Amino acid sequence: MTSELALSVLDLIPVRSNQSSADAVAASVALARRADELGYRRYWVAEHHNMVSVASTNPPVLIGIIAANTRDIRVGSGGVMLPNHSPLVVAEQFAILEAAFPGRIDLGLGRAPGSDPVITSFLRSSGAVSDVDAFPNNVQDIAALLDPDGAALRLTSGQEYGLRATPRARSAAALWLLGSSDYSARLAARLGMPYVFAHHFAGENAERIIGLYRSGFVPAQPGDAPRTFLTLNVSVADTADEALARALPQLQSMARLRSGAPMLPLATVEEAQASTMTPQQEQLMQGMREKWVIGTPTDAAARIRELAADFGVDEVMVVPGASAHATDPATSSPARERALELLAGELLGQSARS
Repeated sequence: MTSELALSVLDLIPVRSNQSSADAVAASVALARRADELGYRRYWVAEHHNMVSVASTNPPVLIGIIAANTRDIRVGSGGVMLPNHSPLVVAEQFAILEAAFPGRIDLGLGRAPGSDPVITSFLRSSGAVSDVDAFPNNVQDIAALLDPDGAALRLTSGQEYGLRATPRARSAAALWLLGSSDYSARLAARLGMPYVFAHHFAGENAERIIGLYRSGFVPAQPGDAPRTFLTLNVSVADTADEALARALPQLQSMARLRSGAPMLPLATVEEAQASTMTPQQEQLMQGMREKWVIGTPTDAAARIRELAADFGVDEVMVVPGASAHATDPATSSPARERALELLAGELLGQSARS
C-alpha cells in the first residue's frame, strides 16, 4: 500500500421521509459536487429497484446527470446489474457517456439482480436478454464492444459482421467487476480485470476473497496488475454521539430489510430516535455497527487507515450513511457533506471548510 490514500464515494441516493425523488437526486448532485471539490477520486451510484428508500435505480442516467454537474471526479456504476440488461445496450450507454465525459467514466458490473424475485422477473420479461449463467461471456462482450476497434461476429454464412458501441470511439470506459463471492473474484482474476469486493454489506470473507483475486490474477495486457479497493459504510461527525445519531436511521432501515419487515423511507434522526425496534433487529443493528466506521474525524480516519493497511489497498470507497435532522433542507444532505469534508480534512489534506 502506498503512503497516500485516495478516497471515493458510493451513493445509493437515499430518499428520506421528507424528500421526493427529485429532492433526493438534487441532494446527491450537491454531494457529488462537494466530493469533486474536496479531491475524491470516484463517485459511483448503485442499481436497486422498487425500494422506497433508494432512488438509485438507473446508473447510466444518474451518471450523466452527475458527470454534467462535476468537473474532475470519475463517475461510475457500483454497479450495473448485468443480468437485468442487454450487454449491447449497456455498452452503448457507457460508450456515449465516455464520449461526452472522456476519461471520467467507470463501468462497474455486478452479477446480482439488485432486487426481489418479482422485480427481477419483470425486468427480464420487459426486454433484458441476459442471464446469470451468461455473465462471463457478457462481460467480455461489453469489453469488446467498448473498445474503439469494436468487435466482430462471424455469421453462419461465414461473413464477418462488425459491431461497435459508438461509431467512432476514441476511448473506453474503465471496466470493473464487482462482487462478494469466490466466483466474482476468480472471474475478475481470470479476465485480468480490476475487482471490488462489496465489503460494505458482506465483510466477513473480504480478506480471503480479495486474496483469491490477487493470487489468481492473469494480466490481460503486459504490465497489468491486480487493482482493488475497500468499500466501507461511514458516519463521521464532529462528535461521536452525533455520528451515531446520524447513522441510526440507516442502521434501522437495513435491520428492517434483513428481518423481513417492510422498508420505509429513510427516517430523519428524530424519527429514528423515536422508533422501537424488535430484539432481532437490535441484534442485527449491533452487528452492522461493528462493521461500520462511526465516530469523530480522528477516530474514523485512524480506522480507515488501519483497514486500508490490513487489505493492502491505497483507495477506500465510502458509503456516507448519515441521515438528516428534520430541519435540514430536503434538497441537500448536510450530514453526508460534512462527513466527506471531515474525512478529506484528515485523509486528503483538505480543509473541512474549503
